[in-house]
Amino acid sequence: MPSMMTLPLAMSDRPPLPLRPTPHERDGRQPSDTGGRPHPAPGRHAPADPTILEALRRVIDEQIGPRQPGAIYQNSDGAFEVIALIRDPQRARDLLKRRCAQWAVIVKDVLRPGAEPFVIGSAWTTSDHLVREAKTAAATAAGGMH
Repeated sequence: MPSMMTLPLAMSDRPPLPLRPTPHERDGRQPSDTGGRPHPAPGRHAPADPTILEALRRVIDEQIGPRQPGAIYQNSDGAFEVIALIRDPQRARDLLKRRCAQWAVIVKDVLRPGAEPFVIGSAWTTSDHLVREAKTAAATAAGGMH
């Protein structure tokens, strides 16, 4: 049985194995003049295109649905009153502990006495039903819904 000390010597007589063809994605063999980061460093993003921002706003509005402060909605989990709507992405990320959150809703379960408000980030779906619309500032000022 050959000793382990002689094994590397025997292998060094062989020619090196050929490299596989370079794939279309970076695997570390290609030269990089960007410092190895696939994307710009945080805070160095180019200004966003207004049409993209408008499209993002529409998607967010669809996800939130009619959940404005004062609204009550119901789904299979219960009935909830909207206490606050958070549209600041950084604050929503902090509250939900999700890196990609764009918004958050603080709700209170109206079916449980003494329920504490809590934060949700689930999108409005067809299983959600509006029970009471949100109170608007105009209706409140005019003496409308209270």
